[in-house]
Amino acid sequence: MIDYSEGSGKQYHIGVGKGDVGRYVLLPGDPKRCAKIAAYFDNAELVGDSREFVTYTGYIDGVKVSVTSTGIGGPSASIAMEELTVCGADTFIRVGTCGGVDLDVKSGDMVIATGAIRMEGTTMEYAPIEYPAVADLDITNALVQACRNLGYPYHTGVVQCKDAFYGQHRPETLPNGQELIRKWDAWVRLGCKASEMESAALFIVASYLKVRCGTVLLAVANQERAKAGLPNPQVHDTDHAIRAAVEAVRLLIKEDDKHR
Repeated sequence: MIDYSEGSGKQYHIGVGKGDVGRYVLLPGDPKRCAKIAAYFDNAELVGDSREFVTYTGYIDGVKVSVTSTGIGGPSASIAMEELTVCGADTFIRVGTCGGVDLDVKSGDMVIATGAIRMEGTTMEYAPIEYPAVADLDITNALVQACRNLGYPYHTGVVQCKDAFYGQHRPETLPNGQELIRKWDAWVRLGCKASEMESAALFIVASYLKVRCGTVLLAVANQERAKAGLPNPQVHDTDHAIRAAVEAVRLLIKEDDKHR
């Protein structure tokens, strides 16, 4: 493969190299969320700022950890995971936002993805559609325990991943709208918990790279609750999702240390 970094020792897209990041990496989408997450680390330092990829590295309970933003969607998320893995990371937690689908998912709740519907394009370049996008069980369990420890309401289950944000929110205006609506109705009937844009790619790439990945999401709102006339305020503060992810890393560090 061509070395597009021209011998710099840094990964071409994310701009960091071996030794710059920890084994454990939190993956928000929004670059502006990285500093907020890094505030929960000890001795955090900015180690990379390239394109949509902002990276801080610090410590949790004396163990090196990092946060890297992935931007929006599967293509950039897969690039981040590929390059972070080259740099030595092997445990990833997506910390993001979602729109609720199941009526039980209320604004402000946590959604912990156990798997993802591959209604996007990135994973088709990694695996046949028959192969499932599934979260790592240890990380999923750690996220569940973290939410319990912190007293946060949470849901576990399958999330839907798409490439077009407005395909979800105004499908009737798009040329392929009827197909989008038909599939959305299927996800609702199947008990899909929420809709977002990155977990399917991250789970499939993690399977290919033999690394661990899980997802915790803030439910910003739920359009199905709005349709049903149920309360549906918007919640945009991601602090609970961040705290849950940080607590999960603490639990994983303790558990991993037992098996070294």
